[in-house]
This record gives sequence, C-alpha cells and structure tokens, in this order.
Amino acid sequence: MIYNKDIALITAELLLKVNAVKLSPRELFTWASGIQSPIYCDNRITLSYPEIRTFIRQNFVKVIEDNGFQPEAIAGVATGGIAQGALVAQELGLPFAYVRTSRKDHGLTNQIEGEVRDRQRIVVVEDLISTGGSSLAAVQALKDAGCQVKGMVAIFTYSLTKSEKAFKTAECPLITLTDYDHLIAKAAEIGYISEDDVQVLKAFRKSLNGAE
Repeated sequence: MIYNKDIALITAELLLKVNAVKLSPRELFTWASGIQSPIYCDNRITLSYPEIRTFIRQNFVKVIEDNGFQPEAIAGVATGGIAQGALVAQELGLPFAYVRTSRKDHGLTNQIEGEVRDRQRIVVVEDLISTGGSSLAAVQALKDAGCQVKGMVAIFTYSLTKSEKAFKTAECPLITLTDYDHLIAKAAEIGYISEDDVQVLKAFRKSLNGAE
C-alpha cells in the first residue's frame, strides 16, 4: 500500500524529474531477467540530489512513526536500500545493518552486515519492489537471526499480484512512497507520456501479472 496519495504523486514526479524512473513505451529496456520493458527504475539516482533524498528520508520516517512500528534498528536491503536505510537510521538515532542477497562465500560468510539482536524490532528499507523475492529473502534472513521484522518501507513498487501475495504470506507489512499507478498518472499529467503510452504501460503490468 502507498503511504499517502499526495506523497505518492509528489514522489512520482521527483523520480521522473531526475530520470530515476524512465518510461519508454516505444524503445523498450531490457531487464536483467531478459524481459523487454517500457519502464526502467534506478532509484539510487535520488541519492545524488540532496533535496530529493531528504524528502524520501523524511517521508520514510513519517511512515515508520505513523504506523507505530517502533523499531529498535533499521536494516537496508543490498544494494539499493543500504544508503536510504542508513539515512533513516541516522534520522531516528537507531542502529543500522544491511542484508546481502546471499551469504558471502568467504571470511565469516555473513549475510547480515552489522549487529542485530535476538527479538530486536526492525524495519527494513528497500528502494524498489518488483516480485518481492529478494526483499523478502532479506526479511527471512533477519527473522532467522531472531529479529522481529515489523514491516518494510520502499520508494516504489510495481504493485504486482505476486509481490502483494508474497508480502501477505510473509506477514510483512509493505508501505511505499509511490507505485506504478501513481507514477503513470503523474507522467500523463505532466505530459511525459501520451494516452496511448498509458495504455501500453498498463498492458505491460497486466502482462507481468498474467505471467505469474
């Protein structure tokens, strides 16, 4: 779910403004999975803009406080959630750790970098949610370490059926600053895309849901 409709539209416009999200219904992007997509997200770009990263940090903190998560620590998902999570932890004066996608194959073979404690209340920070697989793997790693994961906050979600079901099954509340529908609506409003483009983008998300 999104935190707030107004915040969702503002966030969407900021992401489009700095090309953290690019929409190209006619010249498709190739995702790492091989999928040909009219949308490409790299929310790490927001870190290069102080006013935008401040906006994201402040609203992540509002989400955490307004939902009563009361974390004792913040954890970021590698790699996109590391910097954002550290900023949130700093704002809240809390410990920070981050979670790798898998254990290291050398040294101490850690998957969680930083100190977490048994029964510690943790909120996880992520930049982008697609299917939710890697994000929930991080959640599970924290649970396996004995932590109480109160929820996850993220900048953007594609709002795929698969991810929504996965977060529900994992009993991990997910709250995002914006999502696919608000992004498309804002892009159309500011003239970034045409009405025909809107239909292409809606069809693309439908195809992803149909393929799950």
